[in-house]
Amino acid sequence: MQDIAVLSARKTTPGTIEQMVEFAHQASLQQIDIMSDAPSTSHALQASCPHDWPWQQLRDEADKHQIDVNKLPAEGRRKKLMLADMDATIIRGESLDELAELAGIAEQIKPITARAMAGELDFNEALAARLALLAGQPQTLLDDVINNTVITDGAREVVATMRAHGSSCYLVSGGFTFLTGVIAKTLGFNGHHSNIMDVADGKLTGRAVPPILGKQAKLAFLQKYIADYGLRPDDTLCVGDGANDMAMLNHAGLGVAFEGKPALREQINIQLNHTDLTGLLYLQGYHSAEFATI
Repeated sequence: MQDIAVLSARKTTPGTIEQMVEFAHQASLQQIDIMSDAPSTSHALQASCPHDWPWQQLRDEADKHQIDVNKLPAEGRRKKLMLADMDATIIRGESLDELAELAGIAEQIKPITARAMAGELDFNEALAARLALLAGQPQTLLDDVINNTVITDGAREVVATMRAHGSSCYLVSGGFTFLTGVIAKTLGFNGHHSNIMDVADGKLTGRAVPPILGKQAKLAFLQKYIADYGLRPDDTLCVGDGANDMAMLNHAGLGVAFEGKPALREQINIQLNHTDLTGLLYLQGYHSAEFATI
């Protein structure tokens, strides 16, 4: 039985595609197919490989050259439903850390965020601790966070391409609606789910409005949409970077750790560490000529 190997990397230096082809030949991969063209933001190729192909050895070597190597089944690659984390996945960085920077208390909040995303702290407790430190800050800082937010390369193409091919896409975040709403609308997601920042008299109260959306809620939304659309888990793609994404990634047919924290990379085999979010399309078998944009 044949599987598919996908090699991909950001288009940062000349010669990347040639290097990927060389890796593929060294690994005796068959039917090498270049998936990316000149305008694309990442390079990629796919090739046939045996089901028992020792891909991990090639991944370790390719990692030294900032090239991703993944292996997945040849059948059922294109997914009908995507759930995506927002912070450090669809957008660059952590929005609560950005809020802390603007409030001048980043040194108190960023270490808590890092430990929570690494799975060292309970997500809900870490969220409560960070919000408490923001109590009394002006609500106008939320608009500043929106204005400073940078969307990850490839995010527009992923959502536009999947939706153009009939898939549904949802943003599911442990962040906050003031930002997920803007990002979901900007990128064309079907909808979004996240926490609500509590505000009173123009100031942050230091609390979130219950219930809190954490890792189990992300899994619950995945299960809800699987049922709503009459799908199977194999029909779904989930992507995230932190420990609170692990449950939904493990349940999805294609769970992808995007620039994942070490705890996530230890558990999730499919990884994009050196490719922008267009890598999600290459993993599904799309060529860059098929990419849509907003």
